[in-house]
Amino acid sequence: MPFDDRSRASSQAHPAAGLIDRFGRKVDYLRLSVTDRCDLRCTYCMAERMTFLPRRELLTIEELVNLTSAFIDLGVQKVRLTGGEPLVRHGITALIEQLGQQVARGRLRELTLTTNGTQLARHAAFLADNGVRRVNVSLDTIDPAKFTQITRIGRLEQVLNGIETARAAGLRVKINTMALRGFNETELPDLVDWALQRGCDVSFIEVMPMGEVAADDRLGQYWPLQEVRTLLERRLTLVDTDFNTGGPARYCDVRGTEQRIGFITPMSRTFCAGCNRVRVNCRGELFTCLGREGSRDLRPALRKAPGAPRIQQAIHEALSCKPAGHDFAYGAQGVAGAVSRSMNHTGG
Repeated sequence: MPFDDRSRASSQAHPAAGLIDRFGRKVDYLRLSVTDRCDLRCTYCMAERMTFLPRRELLTIEELVNLTSAFIDLGVQKVRLTGGEPLVRHGITALIEQLGQQVARGRLRELTLTTNGTQLARHAAFLADNGVRRVNVSLDTIDPAKFTQITRIGRLEQVLNGIETARAAGLRVKINTMALRGFNETELPDLVDWALQRGCDVSFIEVMPMGEVAADDRLGQYWPLQEVRTLLERRLTLVDTDFNTGGPARYCDVRGTEQRIGFITPMSRTFCAGCNRVRVNCRGELFTCLGREGSRDLRPALRKAPGAPRIQQAIHEALSCKPAGHDFAYGAQGVAGAVSRSMNHTGG
């Protein structure tokens, strides 16, 4: 599926100056949701009975390609495909193939995706052949019963098989784990051991007050990652490092291994001052901040008068609204800054 010829020709005639927000932060990372649908129902991500967007409201694969091309023209160097579960999106292979060509041409430094792993075995070889070098797999427990509890559906063996197939295909796999007090605190060291034995890095994430979940429930789940690090250091030696993948994680080397552990701390140690990313969901809404309500609709620029200048102008206008930081906060008085939209609507 080719890029829109008008978009390509116009972008070559008018090279972009790059994306700099009003606080001087360079935006070079796009997290692009390709679907709000998922074959799991993780409790911190979505409701058990979800009403998904009608398919007619989703951006087409061609529109996703042209939108991503406009971001690349504006200096974006990293694209992460998200969802929902990106690998359940019809036509996803065509999009990955097109973006993989941008990696091969040197226009895009990295193409990657975040997945729940259920479809990974089926797609791993294709991903490796089309410019993807690493993937993040969301995995909060390796206990089958608890996995069914947190995902409401299960399929742990399918996920684990997907991870092994991805590694065999040459993909580097990082495990993303939500640190959830009252759910997985006793087993995180075992999960880390399991990951390290398989050559996988791990990143832990603090739960944020998002979605249709009572604020008190989120507060009860919240587990500051400094406490997680202290727990892990009872059996591992963690050495701070400047290693960076372009995302928000702060990494430590695990002494005696070639692996790293990352800590993503939107609540206890914010990283807003260095934010380099924006999110676009599957219907073309651009979110400049995960922790703020509101978005800008890019569909008119994509559909009414397609072409790189109009799309790029819409992106610049949206970026002008990027805030200094989010409003999330957990405190003695309760939860502040809660956002009603679920993660599968925003894009993970």
